[in-house]
Amino acid sequence: MNSTEKNLFDLSGQIAVVIGATGVLGGALAEGLAAAGATVAVTGRNAERGEACVNRITKAGGKAAFINADATSMESVTKAASVIEATLGAPTILVNAAGGNDPSVTVTPDHPFEQIKTSDWQASFDLNLVGGALIPCQVFGPKMAQHGGASIINIASVSAHLPLSRVVAYSAAKAAVLNLTQFLSREWATKGIRVNSVTPGFFPAEQNRKLLFNEDGTPTPRAASILSHTPMARFGTSEELIGAVVFLASHKASAFVTGIDLRVDGGFLSQTI
Repeated sequence: MNSTEKNLFDLSGQIAVVIGATGVLGGALAEGLAAAGATVAVTGRNAERGEACVNRITKAGGKAAFINADATSMESVTKAASVIEATLGAPTILVNAAGGNDPSVTVTPDHPFEQIKTSDWQASFDLNLVGGALIPCQVFGPKMAQHGGASIINIASVSAHLPLSRVVAYSAAKAAVLNLTQFLSREWATKGIRVNSVTPGFFPAEQNRKLLFNEDGTPTPRAASILSHTPMARFGTSEELIGAVVFLASHKASAFVTGIDLRVDGGFLSQTI
């Protein structure tokens, strides 16, 4: 890589906030942004995981701090934003990686769609849409507009494009994240804020591990179906999301890019049968 290419993806001097960095994917993205030079605010509810992520970043030579925040709480995120600005500086990058599917809204033969409680459906939307994009954007967006040259990256899902079987509420919430991303990309385009999304394919993590693997580690029938529908015939690794996020975070590399959804799915959404 020559010096020009390095400069394109150099995030030195940038302050990045990763919401949900205590998860597997969010943590990997926090580490990737730090490796590109950004100072990272690792946010989430689990202090042990958050501090572990910070330790991995600092041991690798990066800069990071854990800030406790519940993404579904406006009060909590607002407080976290104040702490971040006072201790790290004004954020210029926001990655919304909070989310997950709950068994209470998973459709199975023993738990059909019509038995899903509205309260459980709402809880899924609170986590994946309200906490996964809405509140952080409302809190950090106006602050980022004051400085310009900012980037917001929402983490979507392949199920946002076409609903997957079983995870109906999660799919609907992630579809709403895509819609909100496009709305904000237009709303804030002249305020120096680019808003994009990244659609991961299937990356084994806490939220889907039980759906993909049996207790003995062998793949489930659902996993086999996913792999047969993925042209690359494998699952992704969390590190394989980093390049897409760093590209969208860099104002040098993607200065004229807003309102897009960048798919990192091994070709899953390109195949029908």
